[in-house]
Amino acid sequence: MNPLDDNNAFWRSSDGYVALNPHRKEEAHGLAEFANASDTTRSLIFFQTSGSEGAPKWCGLSREAMLASARAVNAHLEVTPHDRWLIALPLHHVGGFSILARCFASGASFVQMKEKWDAVKFAELCDEKKITLASLVPTQVFDLVQARIHAPSSLRAFVVGGSGLNHEIGNEARELGWPVLQSYGMTETASQVATSSLASLRGKFDPDNLEVMPIWELKTDADQRLTVRGSALASGYAIKKSDAWRWIEIDSSTGLRTRDRVEIRNHGMQRRLSFLARESSLVKVMGELVNMEELQSRLESLTDAPHRVAICALPDARKGSKLVLVGELSAPELEELQVRFNHNVLGIEKIEESVGLPKIPRSALGKLDRARISSLLSSGESP
Repeated sequence: MNPLDDNNAFWRSSDGYVALNPHRKEEAHGLAEFANASDTTRSLIFFQTSGSEGAPKWCGLSREAMLASARAVNAHLEVTPHDRWLIALPLHHVGGFSILARCFASGASFVQMKEKWDAVKFAELCDEKKITLASLVPTQVFDLVQARIHAPSSLRAFVVGGSGLNHEIGNEARELGWPVLQSYGMTETASQVATSSLASLRGKFDPDNLEVMPIWELKTDADQRLTVRGSALASGYAIKKSDAWRWIEIDSSTGLRTRDRVEIRNHGMQRRLSFLARESSLVKVMGELVNMEELQSRLESLTDAPHRVAICALPDARKGSKLVLVGELSAPELEELQVRFNHNVLGIEKIEESVGLPKIPRSALGKLDRARISSLLSSGESP
């Protein structure tokens, strides 16, 4: 059943659903059959998420979990049946799909932007359809700001997710009338865990002071690594290895220990969250997680000098991060390697530039020191 065909019927159904990326359908091969073979997984909604070592990994969420998240977000954004959402994110991502759940739970309506992303067309559609709510990733907000597009008067809030929007772009967006609210969440939590308040729209953009949704129990360890527990938590993961699917359950009583480091503060009766960092092997490009270790392995397989090349990520105002090839090779050799690497990877995994270094920084154990590499590239120093 396609939720766009009959959104109400979809959420009342007990059938399973695989939210397929049309460009990566082969990675879900056999998943529906696997899920349907067990009572535990038969009715879940599956979204692809980041897997280790290139193994397809899918997060299974129950309808109850998605609707619990939807009700929490609706309350936070004060959604009513008079609201109208614009879906400008893919429905195979939880950020886009969760809007359908919010509309079902609130009685609000939605419009889907079916064309390829275009900032001007997005603004025009918001104005034409009298959109009141939307959800975007930082790259899309960057495009609106760069084009100096003013927000339509109908829009009262839009949530920015996928990764953090920097202060400068956020404030510029607000100056153009875009009511941006930073959020923090993940596929495993059916969308948002914490989001800026509507009241924050009266001041400067502040992505480091997010209100935690009341459905979530959060705790951090000595390293500030987050564990999340609550009614909207995923049931588990379907992972494919050696052509066989297996199910890994998430224990709802203990919650999910995430890859993220955060700070949690009490502010009266409200809990506030600030995102600090994610595990170093994972970076976000245009809101999508990219596994740097996986890309490094792929890069090394293309050269006879694997110890003399590395791929690293640098901050980028539009994409969040951009991928850069560094190496102890000549400029022509690096350029040729970049072309070969980019030939068979996803768009978000493409290397954007190559830089020669006399020596690639490594730890005493020979591991790449990506933090040092990034520092060198940013400062123009030599190792």
